[in-house]
Amino acid sequence: MKRRTFLQLSSAALAADSAPLPSYRVVTSHQPAAKPGMPGPYPGVVASIQAEKSIDSETEKVDRPTVQEMIARGMRALTGQASAAAWRRFFSPSDVVGIKVNCSGAPGAMSLPEVVAEIVANLVAAGVKPGQIYLYERFANQLKTANYEPWLPEGVRIHAAEASRGALRHYDPQTYVEADFFGEEDTRSHLVRLVSETLTKIINVPNMKDHGAAGVTGCLKNIAYGSFSNVARSHRREKTHTLSFIGALAAVEPLRSRTVLHVMDGLRGVWHGGPISPNRRFRFYPRQILMGTDPVAIDRLLLDVIENKRKAEGAVSVWHHSMAHVKSGGDYADDPNVDRYLREPGHIEYASRLGLGVYDINKIQVRRIRL
Repeated sequence: MKRRTFLQLSSAALAADSAPLPSYRVVTSHQPAAKPGMPGPYPGVVASIQAEKSIDSETEKVDRPTVQEMIARGMRALTGQASAAAWRRFFSPSDVVGIKVNCSGAPGAMSLPEVVAEIVANLVAAGVKPGQIYLYERFANQLKTANYEPWLPEGVRIHAAEASRGALRHYDPQTYVEADFFGEEDTRSHLVRLVSETLTKIINVPNMKDHGAAGVTGCLKNIAYGSFSNVARSHRREKTHTLSFIGALAAVEPLRSRTVLHVMDGLRGVWHGGPISPNRRFRFYPRQILMGTDPVAIDRLLLDVIENKRKAEGAVSVWHHSMAHVKSGGDYADDPNVDRYLREPGHIEYASRLGLGVYDINKIQVRRIRL
């Protein structure tokens, strides 16, 4: 068994400009890969593919051939290789591949089945057997609502970490992050056991959504909060510790090393009320997919997408830190100028300080494709 490694993410390393950050104790027996998956071989590079035909904004019907072309063109733009060769750049027939979907807003906002199915088809074409492919998410009820099964070849497995809320059987007791945010009784967040014990590679498939606590929820939050238990404890009243907690989780081994590709499904998005989508009024249709190995760079672009949409709709900025816009109760769901928490979109820059990617917009190379 590998030597257990205790890592301390010090407040000094993540020094906030105005407030002290929590102290994190990271416990894992897994060593980082020589070249960790995040930020991977293409730091600061994002393939952005936009196609007007990808989704109908009235019916929300997705055009699958267009999605196929978007993903093919995106992989070529990212790697310089076409078709199966591009996928073999990341995956071999011996890999056991996890696809981290996002189903928290299903059915109104989720990793669309057409996008997920195309990713699976490309893995199979690259030699990965269906039985070595897992879709995973934390909550079984969300996966059931998303209903991916009809879109997948026989043998692909669908895994929920929690069949019932709070169940711990599918989390790794030996791999966790410990932090006391508000004096809560349980101060540990454990990694999904599937990630630590079974998967060799992970593809992250987030959406384009705003988030009441984190500001936006993209690559970093999906892979972090979606792969660990007991994460909602980071919010209380108006305060959230998403600023540093998201990056702290995403940096844990083996999650960091095994997450090798991000495919942001931006065919539709949510500009207020996220991460769920109860009110269609706040749904919009960017009709794009962002692809890369650098989650920070992709999320930096997402920040502008959400902020620009909110500005166009006359909504308060995700960057505001005024209690004048924070209210408890149900107003948040219907009023884009009401927030539940003081949002922390700065979590993306903090993740860059942990070495997870490139945040400076002037250093991000966007390879744009319009179909």
